[in-house]
Amino acid sequence: MKRYLLTINVLITVFTVNAQQHQPLTKEDYARAEKFLNYNIEPYVDGGLVRPNWIAGEKFWYLNSTYKGNEFLLVDPVKKTKAPLFDHERLAVVLGKATGKVYEAGKLPFQNLSYETDGKTFKFSVEDQPWTYHSQTNELSKGKSHSAEKPSSIGRGGMSRGFEVLSPDGKKAVFIKDWNLWLKDIATNKETQLTFDGKKDYGYATDNAGWKMSDRPIVRWSPDSKKIATFQQDQRHLKDMYLVTTNVGSPTLKAWKYPLPGDKEVAKLRRVVVDVEQAKVVDLQIPLDDHRSSLSDDIVENGQLADVDWNADGSEFAFLSTSRDHKISKLQIADANTGLVREVFVETVKTYFESGVNAINWRYLPKSNEILWYSERDDWGHMYLYDAKTGKLKNQITKGNWLVGKLIKVDEKNRMLYFTGYGKEKGNPYFAYFYKIGFDGKGMTLLTPEEGNHQVSFSPDFNYIVDTYSQPNVPGVTLLRDIKGKMITELGRADISRLVATGWKAPDVVNVKARDGKTDLYGLVFTPAKIDPNKKYPVVDYIYPGPQGGSVGSWSFSAARGDHQALAELGFIVVMIEGTSNPYRSKSFHDMNYGNMGDNTLPDQITAIRQLSKTYPIDTNKVGIWGHSGGGFATAAALFRYPDFFKVGVSQAGNHENRNYEDDWGERYNGLLENSDYEAQANQNHAKNLKGKLMLAHGMMDNNVPPYNTYLVIDALNRANKDYDLVLFPHSSHGFGPYNPYMMRRRWDYFVRYLLGAEPPKEYNLRGANQLSRENN
Repeated sequence: MKRYLLTINVLITVFTVNAQQHQPLTKEDYARAEKFLNYNIEPYVDGGLVRPNWIAGEKFWYLNSTYKGNEFLLVDPVKKTKAPLFDHERLAVVLGKATGKVYEAGKLPFQNLSYETDGKTFKFSVEDQPWTYHSQTNELSKGKSHSAEKPSSIGRGGMSRGFEVLSPDGKKAVFIKDWNLWLKDIATNKETQLTFDGKKDYGYATDNAGWKMSDRPIVRWSPDSKKIATFQQDQRHLKDMYLVTTNVGSPTLKAWKYPLPGDKEVAKLRRVVVDVEQAKVVDLQIPLDDHRSSLSDDIVENGQLADVDWNADGSEFAFLSTSRDHKISKLQIADANTGLVREVFVETVKTYFESGVNAINWRYLPKSNEILWYSERDDWGHMYLYDAKTGKLKNQITKGNWLVGKLIKVDEKNRMLYFTGYGKEKGNPYFAYFYKIGFDGKGMTLLTPEEGNHQVSFSPDFNYIVDTYSQPNVPGVTLLRDIKGKMITELGRADISRLVATGWKAPDVVNVKARDGKTDLYGLVFTPAKIDPNKKYPVVDYIYPGPQGGSVGSWSFSAARGDHQALAELGFIVVMIEGTSNPYRSKSFHDMNYGNMGDNTLPDQITAIRQLSKTYPIDTNKVGIWGHSGGGFATAAALFRYPDFFKVGVSQAGNHENRNYEDDWGERYNGLLENSDYEAQANQNHAKNLKGKLMLAHGMMDNNVPPYNTYLVIDALNRANKDYDLVLFPHSSHGFGPYNPYMMRRRWDYFVRYLLGAEPPKEYNLRGANQLSRENN
């Protein structure tokens, strides 16, 4: 009898466990989810995207796309007119006769369309065949085919020749050869050596920040195209980083200079001016600078040497020297002919100084002997006006509990600034608006008042604005305005009616409180298209902790944001929460985790998910998390530090140990090694706490976050006798490249199996993964 009762109990237990398991997912389930990826979704969005091509007289043309076809339109802002650029029907007929094919007026397969200044002649290519069309006479003629230019060979500033950087007048270019700078005359191809003492690891204008490098020379041309500001970079004292190829036969060792936090020295810059006409090098009479800029983890801004601003005649320039820990930034003015340097002023901060948000916002105004300066000294990023001779503050230009984003235009004649701003208008503080204000702080004007995230571009003479605004859940509208903000005409409006008809829906924009219960956080929530309000769903948290950017990324409309909606369609609720310690808010907000990047905003993520569970049918006992790079660091930390909350994680390319990641990252956001507890933040030191399921992934040729970061975690897990899963990409760098679809499928499988509790279909082929499989076969 006892044996009989025991058998019944075992059967009941087995039945209960099986009843709790989710039904297996099928290939059809994955195919339905795949329909929400960008290559399937984007074709259903019509119109809205306007890329103006400006021509003489401040007219412009653009391509307007609808579900009916494409139409090229010509806009005249002065006359306030918008009309077809040419007769599409006539051109389709004449092109068809010339090629022997049939073309629809709305589906002309143009490549490289250009509009000549006479307003009647157009040049374009069809299947790489150039054509010239005269709209007035309706004549079409063939042009000459041109072979594609071959790029220069790449040699990291070493024995082979690298990329060229053109001068402002387009008549000359500089390039690196054998660690020295050379000048090329564009008309004659004559090459002249400019520097002669460059050598390996002590070359001129060399581009190596450790985590990134190129063969493009880092220079800043003077406006008159006669001089360049650059440097000789001393890396001779730095240690090497190594990667090893995977191949049949002996592997190749890749080695390059890669400084780390705590190293005795970082790369040093001997700042110089090169007079390209005289082939003369002038040393700036200052000590060597640390390899630092006032904004990023590099010294490059828009392909040029950052933090340098020339005067018009090339006789002098202003520049910044930034300390290794980013706490001190010194503005100086250099005489380009003698190398004499004059200090103007110094800004010192307790944490780290930044000269803007994703853009350097200071400017030198030599005509008026003034400096436009960006500072967060009052807790918000604002513009200040300084006297360039005395270094004294003249006045604060912008002020209030909001911040200047990007300084776009300085109108010195009218003493007016044009810039993007964040947080001044009601609603989402991450929406950018466009403003103008006088140097004296008066005349503050909002030029783009519609609610949303505004992306603006301008006519060449800065008289007109093309303004596209949208929200994550509201598609874009594009307007043409004059520079005073007055609307002239609507250029386009995104139509998502066909998209919605497919079953697509926008994410919800949410507002929750941070861990302190007071600070506002914002994010996005993706739910299944057909959500069942009577069931609870596992939640997957996509995380990027910053501190230079957050999980959401762009706050403009996007039909497909990665695979978040696709993953939701498999039976999850997916969240993206912009945690504390990220930009576009106050300085104190950005500094919340200074010195402790190991925090990774995880307490914010936890409290946000618990708040969202009161509004959405979220099962807080089934929480997953994933991220890449800094998000990979945060994901592993989540499962190690909060193992009772985060149950499943996929950690990709994580910088798990910031003593093993490039120097400028940790030393900016954590501080110097001796001033911050890097040891306590390292993920391998918490790996023993793992309870849930963790997948680690890394590219073995990752020269940004070297794979040894993940190897340290693997070693710690092995020592702690912990189970985990590992995906390695032998040929991939930081982004996984063509293996991304494979990684996405493995990630889906992992959450389906261990968080949803269902068996995924075996080796489902996402489109990209299927293509890679065919190539390998």
